Amino acid sequence: MPSEPAVPSGPAGLLAAFREQAVLRHLNAAGGGIAEGLRERKKRITRQLISDTATAMFLEKGFEEVRVADVASACNVSEKTVYNYFPTKESLLFDRFEDMEAQVRVALGPGAAPISPVEAAVAMIAADLRRTFDGWDDADQPFDPTMIRRFSELVDHTPALRAALREMMERMVGVASEAMAARAGVNPDDPEPQIAANAIIGLWRVMYVAMLRHADGTRTPSEIRQAVTSEVRRAARLIDTGLWSFGVAVQGSAGHEQLRLAAESANEARKQVVTAIRQARRAWRQLKDC
Repeated sequence: MPSEPAVPSGPAGLLAAFREQAVLRHLNAAGGGIAEGLRERKKRITRQLISDTATAMFLEKGFEEVRVADVASACNVSEKTVYNYFPTKESLLFDRFEDMEAQVRVALGPGAAPISPVEAAVAMIAADLRRTFDGWDDADQPFDPTMIRRFSELVDHTPALRAALREMMERMVGVASEAMAARAGVNPDDPEPQIAANAIIGLWRVMYVAMLRHADGTRTPSEIRQAVTSEVRRAARLIDTGLWSFGVAVQGSAGHEQLRLAAESANEARKQVVTAIRQARRAWRQLKDC
């Protein structure tokens, strides 16, 4: 296992420590040392430690002020080693996108679980939130919710990071549309998989905004996770039932409660339609068998 990197002290160093603890616990719980082999385990941990160190240094000093060589030195590795794991400086901060792409491809593509793409995306987000916030709950050091806001501000105030994030999200939409099109047997450029992919990937945007709002210093990590998950599920229900319920509410100048009731009504209507279709299929099979 690589030696512990010399991360800066203060809030940035604390963020790196939290993330490192969460990753190590996740690997241990999954039996990573046995299932993936010691070499693969070491590579995964090294990659995470490099990203953690870079994140901490970026938060403390600013993205433009930190060189890749500085990150390599803090991790006691060569600059070439850093680039072996991360093709660009921006990817040091957005280290989870490759895993997210792979998960989206599996969860939405052929051979996926027999659930809707929206349900699959919500399950992915909920699992990621559990890993993140449960790790903070177990940490020996207190959780500092301002770190979430500082991370967002770093991206917002850095043009290179904003551009990289847009590109990554566009790539995620492409992966999602291709996966769902392959599953449905249609062209990924058709309007249906395109709009579905944009809506589903938009759930991650909902997650980020909700995290910023709820990490206000008044909630525990578990409470933040539950609140964020709840908002993602609300957005998912709107996608699942279509924008009809939202359109009805907007036209009626509805408040939050009226919008919620409209969405629930649309969902019940959808269930009734699905039930009617299933009943019609059974009746048709019975007629054919007569």
